[in-house]
Amino acid sequence: MSTTFTVDFFSTLDGYGMAEGWPGYWGKEGPELRQDRVRTFAQEQVLVFGATTFREFRSFVKEYDEPYYDSLDELPKIVFSRTLDEPLGWQNSTVLREDAVTAIDRLKQTTDVPMRSHGSISLNRALLAAGLVDRLEVMIFPVVGGRAGGSALLHGGAEFDLELIESTVLDGRTQKLVYAPHLHGEIPAGVGPRLRDAS
Repeated sequence: MSTTFTVDFFSTLDGYGMAEGWPGYWGKEGPELRQDRVRTFAQEQVLVFGATTFREFRSFVKEYDEPYYDSLDELPKIVFSRTLDEPLGWQNSTVLREDAVTAIDRLKQTTDVPMRSHGSISLNRALLAAGLVDRLEVMIFPVVGGRAGGSALLHGGAEFDLELIESTVLDGRTQKLVYAPHLHGEIPAGVGPRLRDAS
């Protein structure tokens, strides 16, 4: 018995997960993007959060009316936290106080229900570095965060080679790229630009 773990990341072109002063989706949402989210969260899965992202989403689903928020309510959720206590204020939620890398490694081997994490930068960076992420889904919005950017998942972390599994353009402007990440190892001989023949 084993399952897959997907990291789901909304990003600017320059790799930021948010930008101070910009609205949700950086104001670039559209019907195809929303329908993609509906399809994504209609699937059987367990949602995995760090404490900060859990608090944010718990608030979002009460304040905003997105077409997939009912699915977020219904799906089982795990939050890794040493500060949150049950009841967590969001239905179908369970707190785990153990090390996330150890717990996800165990859960991947003992369940066949897929797991997905959206946001949760430090949590997902650690899971990527540990080689526990099977799919990296990056939604690239047509925005450069620049000085306003923050929450960069891939800046300053481990190095990866990415195998492209799927590529979709939503609403004619937002790219959804799905990769299988592999920790970067030795560079094979004979790759890269070739040196000129000195003779």
